[in-house]
Amino acid sequence: MISSLKRFPHFWCLGAQRRLYVWRSSVHYVSDDLLCNRLCTMTETININQQPKVTESPELPDWVKIVKEEEAAVKLEDDDFLLPSFSEWVKNEKLRAREIDVRSLASDLTENDVDKISKVLRFNFKSPNAVVDALNKSRFVVSECLVEQILKRFSFEWIPSYGFFKWARVQKDVTLSSDLYNLMVDNLGKSKKFGLMMELLDEMSHLQGYVSLNTMSKIMRRFAKSGKYEDAIGVFERMEEFGLQKDTSAMNLLIDALVKGGSVEHAHKVYLDLKNHIAPSVQTYNILVHGWCRGARKIDKANETVKDMEEHGLRPDVVTYTCFIEAYCREKKFPNVDAIFKEMQMKGHSPSVVTYTITMKALGQAKELNKALDVYEKMKQNGCVPDNSFYSSLIHILGTSGRLKDCYDIFEDMPNRGVSPDTFTYNTMITIAAHNSKEEDALKFLQKMEESQCKPDICTYAPLFKMCCRMRRLKVLSFLLNHMFKNDVSMDLGTYALLVRGLCRNRNPERACAVFELAVLRGFLPTDTMYDNLIKELEKRGLKEEKKYVEELMSQAKQQASDISSEKPKE
Repeated sequence: MISSLKRFPHFWCLGAQRRLYVWRSSVHYVSDDLLCNRLCTMTETININQQPKVTESPELPDWVKIVKEEEAAVKLEDDDFLLPSFSEWVKNEKLRAREIDVRSLASDLTENDVDKISKVLRFNFKSPNAVVDALNKSRFVVSECLVEQILKRFSFEWIPSYGFFKWARVQKDVTLSSDLYNLMVDNLGKSKKFGLMMELLDEMSHLQGYVSLNTMSKIMRRFAKSGKYEDAIGVFERMEEFGLQKDTSAMNLLIDALVKGGSVEHAHKVYLDLKNHIAPSVQTYNILVHGWCRGARKIDKANETVKDMEEHGLRPDVVTYTCFIEAYCREKKFPNVDAIFKEMQMKGHSPSVVTYTITMKALGQAKELNKALDVYEKMKQNGCVPDNSFYSSLIHILGTSGRLKDCYDIFEDMPNRGVSPDTFTYNTMITIAAHNSKEEDALKFLQKMEESQCKPDICTYAPLFKMCCRMRRLKVLSFLLNHMFKNDVSMDLGTYALLVRGLCRNRNPERACAVFELAVLRGFLPTDTMYDNLIKELEKRGLKEEKKYVEELMSQAKQQASDISSEKPKE
């Protein structure tokens, strides 16, 4: 029912009020409904200490996996509208929550502690120590599961996340595992708090067996992703201090981090420096080939790497060839793709499902639908079994071609083929439905996703948020923000930017201001585009007071970012 959706974060309840003091004074409020997590049964158990996996590119690249949608022109309706079936879902969720409360009292107590702690952490603390002081005023039963859920729920917000971690590690109820330390290391890396990240690493070194290759991999990746390539290399050089070997696996993790961080040049230099001391593997060369093909788009360098590979007595495999196929697909050089297919088959390598998926998706994006479908037929003839990613990509290219019925039919038929829809599949269906303004279908797919115990991610909600902003469904948007929080999906800067842009485009500058403010208070530096869009909208509407405050917020955010960038990692 519509009444079920009334209690949400303050900035979705501001209506048409324009005065700055209204949204500024209430921006910190978060309702109990938003924090309640009684229905969250989809949190995955993590094993962060397991051997890290380096993907030289056997997995689908991001350009295949990320489903992009174009803006759809729709007739805007009154926001009072709410889909009847969707209202019933919201109502049923609350009823089911009560049933769960009655049946499982012990579980409910634990979940309530998660909710209560979350409510505390939603305040805008200035430092982690302030979080510790606030938590010390209450009593909570701490468990590993609770700590994991909180750290994931606030993974992009370092102050509440780290403050909670500092408080939890001194509680008598629990000893935090290496898994949880690794999760906190990654959270600090996401927020570029590298000094604290390295301090935590040193603390872990005094705990027997806590520093693993996975720990070092996370740190190297976070440094590399932020362009701190020398720092990433420095972490590798220190591995033996933590009782870890600088072997082929460790070298591959470093090279992979540098490539995915945008510098195949640094990765290649590391390879040249280490190849006489650490034996490279096929995987080493595939990572470099992938970097030259995809990141730098230097096919000649990739070919040189293959030659070097062969001189070391190693032979290219299906992953090597797939890297070249991906590069030519991105350039839409399909005759070259066909030539690589022939070459790899002549040398006894059968294309993998990833190879076929990349080719099919590229043909679909090039508007060559019939040729894309031919890839599907060729794949079946060669005995290669489609997987979730292949079906998801097939659904996407059909959806972008307007063949919605075919998309729905394939989705429904997947279980009959022995393939259950995964997060990528649901995200694809949600994106297609949202792009075509089929609200009820999009929300039904989210509901099905929940019922199948398939965990949503940030990409699940982005197309739904776009749809709600475009169609002015702020009540539904509020519910989705609530749903996202309950499923421990933390809002990143991209989500804040999406909401600011969508609200500005659809004449809700006051709410856009509130979202912008919240992003800054959570420690994010808004992008120039995000800031400029909001300023232009405020100028257009003559909201001078709000414009001045947004300018002050941007200055504050830049100062925060400057403080972080000047912070030196601890040696």
